[in-house]
Amino acid sequence: MVKALVLYHSQEFGNTAAMAEAVAEGLQGAGCEVHLFNTNEGRFDVTQFPQYDCAAFGSPDYYSYIAGGVKTFMDDHYIHDVRKGLDGLKEKPYALFYSHGGGGRVKDVMQDIFKRVGKQIGEPVGSRGKPDPQVL
Repeated sequence: MVKALVLYHSQEFGNTAAMAEAVAEGLQGAGCEVHLFNTNEGRFDVTQFPQYDCAAFGSPDYYSYIAGGVKTFMDDHYIHDVRKGLDGLKEKPYALFYSHGGGGRVKDVMQDIFKRVGKQIGEPVGSRGKPDPQVL
């Protein structure tokens, strides 16, 4: 069975969490075993990342940048894997999703950060405010 990680940050309004849950439901419907992880609840242990076959990463737009917890994952990944020549994310397909209050510039930031480490599948999915059924 394919194992998927859905790593995201969500807190006040829960918009990114709603998107993460929709991503997880879609992956489960495709037969994947899914682990949801909200970086608002703690720091993801990157040594556990190799067990996943694919991933989806989500963030709200915080001042046109990704949430600190998602950025911390990337920093930890770089320190743990890339510096040691392991690069465990490089071979994993991943998707991106984000929520925003009007700017939506986090999309470009996410693509720029994540393009250095893996194979993006499709275009990032964004939602302005609460995601509507078309987004989900």
